[in-house]
Amino acid sequence: MNPLWPTVVALLLAPAPTAWTVVTLAGTGQAGTSGDGGPALAALLDQPFGLLRGPDGAVWVCEYHSGAVRRITAEGRVESVVPADGTFREPHEIRFDAAGDLWVADTGHHRVAKVDLPAATISTVAGSGVAGFAGDGGAATAAQLRLPISIQFNAAGDLFICDIGNHRVRRVDHASGVISTYAGTGQRGPTPDGARYAEAPLNGPRSLDIDAAGNLWLALREGNQVWRLDAASGTATRVAGSGKPGYSGDGGPALAATLSGPKGLALNAAGTRLYLADTESSTIRVIDVATGRIDLVAGTGRAGRGADGPAAACALARPHGIAVDLDGSLLVGDSYNHLVRQIRPAQD
Repeated sequence: MNPLWPTVVALLLAPAPTAWTVVTLAGTGQAGTSGDGGPALAALLDQPFGLLRGPDGAVWVCEYHSGAVRRITAEGRVESVVPADGTFREPHEIRFDAAGDLWVADTGHHRVAKVDLPAATISTVAGSGVAGFAGDGGAATAAQLRLPISIQFNAAGDLFICDIGNHRVRRVDHASGVISTYAGTGQRGPTPDGARYAEAPLNGPRSLDIDAAGNLWLALREGNQVWRLDAASGTATRVAGSGKPGYSGDGGPALAATLSGPKGLALNAAGTRLYLADTESSTIRVIDVATGRIDLVAGTGRAGRGADGPAAACALARPHGIAVDLDGSLLVGDSYNHLVRQIRPAQD
């Protein structure tokens, strides 16, 4: 029997995928950093990348090109929290910790920074600012990172970093501040399925999220795959992507699908759906964790600037950041369109 048959049967019996609708939250489609204090839809954004709903109810976003961190209030206005003044260089992702402070993957400065709120005072929490690989077993602030690009916390408050330039995932212990390598050997190459991830190569660890059980879900940019790193066994399991670059496979097994430079990844609260910003295909895709099926959420497979409306007909342009909102909708940095979008379920 073909080993894929049970998966195919499960996919055929699975409920039809939800339809989605795109709504623009901020930006005009022109690049820039202006409009603070005014309507978000009249403001200029400059390549929005990482974003999420903050504890204050606003949507927070970092702009890759300008380096600014901005917030879109519940009333639909834009404010800058960190201006485009060089404090951050090419920031890729932002997260909030349990205390409500903001953490930034300050990629171009080879560090992770913390913004203490509401005062907006900034400190370095990982990375010396000099690109390289060093410091495991010591203080994270003295360690060297190379293009830290994605960050997330586990339930204990430990910080995990996609150290993409070193082809590693690094971990900073919450209690001690000591940094170590969690996954990857520093070698750039294919990850063997079932391998111990502390001893396996990683090909471009680009984006991560962590589920309630502490398992780490990882998108490999150059590897064109998604992996689950099991916390209990220490082994890696391939979840999506054949390893070949491309855009194919929607409606079928995620393991047989091709991905195209995935650069954003987010789990829903229940851990049942994994959303993917498949950047080079300019699409948003979803993987049903139980069935292993992959489906299209938004985008046409070609870069463009689509109008608000049905998501499958709305062209996006190299989306990077993705987050699951409180109501189950998606927040997306439509990066090369300089827009922040919300993708809402059209039906339950």
